[in-house]
Amino acid sequence: MSGEPLAAAWKPDAQTAEESYRRIPPVQKRGILAVYGWRLYALPVLLVITALVVWDTTKAGPPGEAQAVNGDPRQAAAFNGPEVPTDTPDATERPVTPIDAKIPTADLPPGRDFTQAGAGTFRVVPGSGPKVGQGTQKTYTYTIEVENGISAAEMGGGDDAFAGLVDSTLAEPRGWTSDPRIAVQRVADKPLVRITLATPETTHRLCGRTIPYESSCRLSRDGRVVINLSRWVRGALAFNGDIGSYRIYAINHEVGHAFGRGHEGCAQNEALAPVMMQQTFGVANDYVALLNDAVPGSPDPVKKDGKVCKTNPWPNPQGKAPGT
Repeated sequence: MSGEPLAAAWKPDAQTAEESYRRIPPVQKRGILAVYGWRLYALPVLLVITALVVWDTTKAGPPGEAQAVNGDPRQAAAFNGPEVPTDTPDATERPVTPIDAKIPTADLPPGRDFTQAGAGTFRVVPGSGPKVGQGTQKTYTYTIEVENGISAAEMGGGDDAFAGLVDSTLAEPRGWTSDPRIAVQRVADKPLVRITLATPETTHRLCGRTIPYESSCRLSRDGRVVINLSRWVRGALAFNGDIGSYRIYAINHEVGHAFGRGHEGCAQNEALAPVMMQQTFGVANDYVALLNDAVPGSPDPVKKDGKVCKTNPWPNPQGKAPGT
């Protein structure tokens, strides 16, 4: 079957093209709109879309880089997943920013010598024990560790003496296990809480030293509670030489942070200080506030209100169950 070619030649001559045009019916001689129809309108739209895609691609950063969503950089972080937390010490006896506070009750008392710098390594004191407390919400397992280089005399009689005081403090009815939600149990390994006695230099390295006073801390990254040897040996001025009570306080205060407790101030003048008050630096709110309210929104909102408490090493000094 013969017929017209389906397409024009690649290079038609002018005369052939003119004759072909004369043979086109009149209805098809309305111009370019009649030839291309709706495609004439679609072409500009496609060009605009292509240009926008190219522009957006060139604006985007390298693969994996967070981009702002709706112009808000904070939305970019949420879009790309949760922010990775920094692995910094959760030091519990230091303020948010460096300050130059002069606090007469925060100085380290005079007294016996202590090892300033140990080996920087730790040994676990062997031992385990039964569960103490009801633990309706959680049982906190713990180990007891000592930095190598600390002498037996500095600990108050050696590893067993230090570990014995930790165990008896945590099992005491006036302690944290008086709260039925909490139980503790000493284990040989894989603990939730690592109660560690460390020299001042190692404490500074682990906890940082934003204030000019010797202090202790809790490190959330490995569950370690760090008790500063200098304070273990000499105590705090507010305790007026009562080293035994101060040591119990240091254990209960730092372990309290591991239990999720934050700092508190003196609530009533002349009352017993809450164990989560920073009694290492004093029992007067005016002094403690100097360390903690330098930055608005500080997690330690102790106010300068003139209240002064009495030292207290126990979370529950009356030894009564909550609510009784």
